[in-house]
Formats: sequence, C-alpha cells, structure tokens
Amino acid sequence: MAKSVSMLKLSARLQLAYYRALDRDQGQALTEYALILALIAIVAIAALRFLSGGVKSELTSVASSL
Repeated sequence: MAKSVSMLKLSARLQLAYYRALDRDQGQALTEYALILALIAIVAIAALRFLSGGVKSELTSVASSL
C-alpha cells in the first residue's frame, strides 16, 4: 500500500514538472513569434520607404493618363 502511494506521489510530481516545462516553452514560442513579427514589420516599412518614390511616380503617371 505504501509503495503505491509513493508511486502516485512520484507520478504527480512528474506530471507537475512536465506541465511547468510545457508552460515555459509556450511562453518562449510566443516571444519568438513576436520577435519574428516585429522583424517582418520593420522590413516591410523599410521596403515601402525604399519603393515609395517609384510607386508615387507610377501612380502619378497613371492618374495623369486617365
């Protein structure tokens, strides 16, 4: 009987350790996704600034031809 109680306690401790580790991994993944999203936003803004002159001139020529 005492053996089964100690096994139950060990099982509960292992499950608790597993779920705690799982929670830490999910928080880490969320941080990684946020950093990737920020990097994509910075690259998109830089590309729009770089291409804005060309796009503006194209839109102006289309508007003038209409």
